[in-house]
Amino acid sequence: MFLASAQLHIPDGFLSLLIAAFAWLLALIAVAAAVRRAQATLDERLVPLAGVMAAFIFAGQMINFPVAGGTSGHLIGATLAAIVLGPWLGILVMTAVIALQALLFQDGGLVAMGANILVMGVIPALVGYGLYRLVAGRGRRVALLGAGIAAWLSVVAAALLTALFLGFSNTVSFAIVVPVMLGIHALIGLGEALITVGALSFIRAARPQLLERSAAVAGRGWIAGGLVVTLLVVLLSPFASSFPDGLEWVAGKTGFLANAQDAPYELLPDYTIPLLGETALSTIAAGLLGALLVAVVSLLAARALRSRSAERSH
Repeated sequence: MFLASAQLHIPDGFLSLLIAAFAWLLALIAVAAAVRRAQATLDERLVPLAGVMAAFIFAGQMINFPVAGGTSGHLIGATLAAIVLGPWLGILVMTAVIALQALLFQDGGLVAMGANILVMGVIPALVGYGLYRLVAGRGRRVALLGAGIAAWLSVVAAALLTALFLGFSNTVSFAIVVPVMLGIHALIGLGEALITVGALSFIRAARPQLLERSAAVAGRGWIAGGLVVTLLVVLLSPFASSFPDGLEWVAGKTGFLANAQDAPYELLPDYTIPLLGETALSTIAAGLLGALLVAVVSLLAARALRSRSAERSH
């Protein structure tokens, strides 16, 4: 089933096998590069934050907000992750989130996972972080404004890449899909910008050191606070907008929605626990489980990277 909560999560069937394979190749190269760079630059004090950020982004992606035209969007989070964790660890956290969403929740295709890693992880993280660094250090207001613009542009860049993948797959013509994808995601990107600026404002007020690469200090109180915020976001997930997300809306309007293929298996479909049915409690339980799992995976991965970095330095 193609989920209404899956902004920019490309399902299997939308891309040709050739384009999907090419996207996998690019994704593997990008993730491998991120691993190498993270090993060389990772501050051990960022390790617990990787888990907290992964949990928050996973939870945030469950909350769809309505957008004009009867569609909806949700946080991607790659720009936020890159600003707080650095671009390389940020890419790895986003990869963990996207992989878990596909493998456990059938959100995004397995064949299309490489494309989803590029669209929702690599490209928005690099675009968002690069633009943010141009204005970082020029004052709080300028930095926050720059972060908002960077977050908005990261969504537009992700939408453009998705449109190009669809066009090269001959799923829909470039002339149709590019302007429509850019138009609707320009609106969705405003929500991304507001959430990113809000989160960074909260971090600056509570723990400004987290935004300084040379002084990334995260005490237990901050980590606990991040987990509490994640819990609150998960509790709001049953109230997410039921409108179709940007990609689903475009697919419906341009005639390729029927190309979406069901996953070959179901574990926790539609972010629910099968034994609990399609209820608010089921959504909350699935959200808590997913946030916990992605936090643990990201934490363990960050620790492994740090351990290998320490071994190489000796």
